[in-house]
Amino acid sequence: MLAEAIISLGSNLKEREKNINFALKSINLVPETKVIKISELYETKPCEVLNPQPNYLNCCAKISTNLSPQILLGALLGVESAMGRERKFRFCERIIDIDLIFYENEKINEKNLILPHPRAMERTFVLVPLADICENLQFKNNHFQNAYKNCDKSILIKKNK
Repeated sequence: MLAEAIISLGSNLKEREKNINFALKSINLVPETKVIKISELYETKPCEVLNPQPNYLNCCAKISTNLSPQILLGALLGVESAMGRERKFRFCERIIDIDLIFYENEKINEKNLILPHPRAMERTFVLVPLADICENLQFKNNHFQNAYKNCDKSILIKKNK
């Protein structure tokens, strides 16, 4: 049976929109995985950074998959790696960043995977695009009405696709 998951994508290097579109196309090539809904693109200033960086483009996507959460995460990390993502230091600029936010109603707390994503509900650049693709500000049993209501939406500039 197909499971649904939510991912967040961001890019702040080179051709940001092309990077995100390429990542989404690459995810569609992952066996037994399909992108089924994509949010608008949003631009935001980098947060939690030590040095000045270019602005990010961000979006969220709903996917269906037969992969387990761990295998799906591995595939997403593989897409990042294939696109040239370098992990020089935490919060460094990146050609692509793909985070697994939700996977069905799974609650996982492992060394390399925590679901729901532990910081997603604190990040405007996740919450606003997430609202585009999730009716009633929820995904399965994961409700994010309060987080969405309280996030600072003024830091985002909506960008048309």
